Amino acid sequence: MRRYIALFITALLVLTSPTAFAKKQDNINLNLNCKAALLMENSTGKILYEYNAHEKVYPASVTKIMVMLLTMEAVDSGSIKLSDKVVISARAKSMGGSTMFLEQGEIRTVEELLKGVAVESANDAAVALAEFLAGTEEAFVEKMNKRAKELGMKNTNFVNCTGFFDPNHYTTAYDVALMSRELLKHPKILDYTKIWMETISEGRKEPFTLVNRNKMIKSYNGCDGLKTGYVKESMYCISATASRNGLRFIAVIMGAPSAKERNEMAAKLLDVGFSKYQSITAVKKGDVVGEISLPMAKPNKVKLIANEDLKILLEKGAKVNYEIKVDLFKDLKLPIKKGEIVGIAKAVDGEKVYGQVPVVVDTDIVKVNYFDVLEKMLKLYLNIN
Repeated sequence: MRRYIALFITALLVLTSPTAFAKKQDNINLNLNCKAALLMENSTGKILYEYNAHEKVYPASVTKIMVMLLTMEAVDSGSIKLSDKVVISARAKSMGGSTMFLEQGEIRTVEELLKGVAVESANDAAVALAEFLAGTEEAFVEKMNKRAKELGMKNTNFVNCTGFFDPNHYTTAYDVALMSRELLKHPKILDYTKIWMETISEGRKEPFTLVNRNKMIKSYNGCDGLKTGYVKESMYCISATASRNGLRFIAVIMGAPSAKERNEMAAKLLDVGFSKYQSITAVKKGDVVGEISLPMAKPNKVKLIANEDLKILLEKGAKVNYEIKVDLFKDLKLPIKKGEIVGIAKAVDGEKVYGQVPVVVDTDIVKVNYFDVLEKMLKLYLNIN
């Protein structure tokens, strides 16, 4: 049930979050020289600028955002550990393009391979992670496509985990932003994407120094990720993210003629975000936003807790009136575990929704049994609170 609720929440956010700003680019003229572009605010998912955002393009190594996402989800769920050791296969070693020069039989940790993907965009590391997580790259690609569908990436199809060109391997600027935002829900990834240089020497004949392909982490204030990409067919691509003063934006550029122009255009998008917008926190993660009463449950009253910060994005200087409204799911069934998502808290002004976050219960809820009912009746009879 929790899986379906999570998917429902994701679908709601995908469907509702961009609408308030979908036309904002009409008064922003950036003259971007690329195939597609998009600017998204991370906490709300609001789209502040888009250009050909739903046009299918070849993603090159931006593909590896999904590799990092599936890896981080596996780590954070406890199914694997960063310290797990991975034996490098002949297939992983055979990868060309950007690599960290892994040898067949070499043993590396998940964390080292994750660094290889995030920093060096290493194809051999991506395949090694894919094989570790799913057995084969082909099976892992199935997981990539399944996760893409769950995230609402309707115009994406993955054929490999590296980004090597294939006419059936495509995505859109909008879909890249969706998976980038999902990856940022695992903040540990930024520890890797913001690494400038790091040398891996233990267990190697020759040390290898990872050097970050994303030069924006040095050139743009607040930039700490996420992923660049290039093959001839895709040209130069990037999903760049930067954070300042509690605001984080995601800028996607697909199909730029050079790395320099790609970075300059991504910077332009990020500048629009930081110069024009501000956010206010309507509800903090952990805040009590309501109460649920279930007469045949134990306990019969339970507090509803915001599972994330609920932020409202505004143009600088603008003011907003809102109230917090909680909508519970109609199909709730007992028992309900502590921390389970049971509804949505919204910041609303009439019919306008400024933002929404999942709400959870603060304790386990179970069905009352015969003895519970008997005890309740006895207390009522004896007038005991």
